[in-house]
Amino acid sequence: MMNEYGGPDVLALAEPELAEPRPDEVRLRVLAVAVNHLDADLRSGVSRMDLRLPHVLGREIVGVVEAVGDAVVDRRPGDRVLALPNTPCGRCERCLAGRANLCPRADMPGITRWGGYARHAVVAGRGLLDIGDLDPVLAASTPISFGTAWRTLYSIGRLAPGEWVLAPGAAGGLGHAVVQLAKLGGAHVVGLVGDPAKADFVSALGADAVLSTRDDDWPQRARAATGGAGFDVIVEHIGGDVFEAALGTLAPTGRMVVAGGHAGEHPRLDVIETFRNEYELRGSRSQRPDEIARVLALVAAGRLSPRVDAVLPLADAAHAHRALAQRRVLGKQVITP
Repeated sequence: MMNEYGGPDVLALAEPELAEPRPDEVRLRVLAVAVNHLDADLRSGVSRMDLRLPHVLGREIVGVVEAVGDAVVDRRPGDRVLALPNTPCGRCERCLAGRANLCPRADMPGITRWGGYARHAVVAGRGLLDIGDLDPVLAASTPISFGTAWRTLYSIGRLAPGEWVLAPGAAGGLGHAVVQLAKLGGAHVVGLVGDPAKADFVSALGADAVLSTRDDDWPQRARAATGGAGFDVIVEHIGGDVFEAALGTLAPTGRMVVAGGHAGEHPRLDVIETFRNEYELRGSRSQRPDEIARVLALVAAGRLSPRVDAVLPLADAAHAHRALAQRRVLGKQVITP
C-alpha cells in the first residue's frame, strides 16, 4: 500500500479490512500480479493519472474467485481467472464503435480501484478471463505486454508476413513481446537494447539482429539490416532520442506506433520527412479484451513465452521497482502474495 507519492520506499505492507464485493464485483485471492513501468510512474506521481490515496498498485492480476456479488451470475468460488487491466463499460459510444480500449469509464485495477499488490483484490465481475490450468505467473505476465504488442503490431500496425519490424527496448516487458509476436507472424525483427549484455537474450527470442542504442551509428546499421529499405513497422515506447532516431529508419509509408515514452515525453519530430515519406504515426492505448484473450490463448498453447525475470513475495515490491529503475529486468517481474 502507498499513502503518498514518492520513491519505492513509499510501498509498505499494511493490513486493511477485507472488503466484500458489491453486487457487480468479485473478490479474488491473488495468486500473482505482474509489475509494470506504469506502476512506478503511478507511485512516483508522474503518470498524469490521479490516484485516491491510500492506494494499492497492481494492474495485471490473476487469482481465484473467493466471493461473488449477487449480480454476478457467471462466476463461482474456485474459478481461476485473470482480471482485465481495463474493463470497458460496454455501453458508451467508443465501446459500441469497437474502441473499447479508449472507454472513458473503464474500470482499471491499480488505478481507478485498488490493485493486486495484495493478498486479496476486489474487481469488476464482468472483466474476467478464465486461465484454466495455465501457470498464474505466466498468465499475469501476459495481458499488458503481449496484449499491447498484438495491438501495436496487428490491430494498428497492420503487420504482414515478410515485413521488417524495429523493436526498441527489446529486452523489456513490451519489447520482448513485440519480438515474439512479430516473428510468430512471419516478420523480420531488429531488436534494440541499451545494455549490450542483453543482446543474447533478445537473439534467443528470435530477433534477426540486435543493436545497442549506445552505439551512435545504430540507426544506419538498423537500416542496413533491412537491405537499405527501412522498417515497415516500429513499436516505439522509449521516447526521447530513440524516438527521433527511429523515425528516420522508417521505410516510405512505414508505420510508427507509439506506446510509451519513459526516456522523453516530448521528442522532436521532423515534419518535412514525415510528410515527404508519408509516414504513419499512431498512438496505442491499452488493449481490447479480445486482444488479451487472443494472446492469452497463444501463451496457453505454448506459442508465446513470457520471460519472467523474478518471482517475488509481496514484501519485495519496492525491490521490484528499484530493479525497474536500474534497468536490470529482462521481460517481467511477478509478485506472488
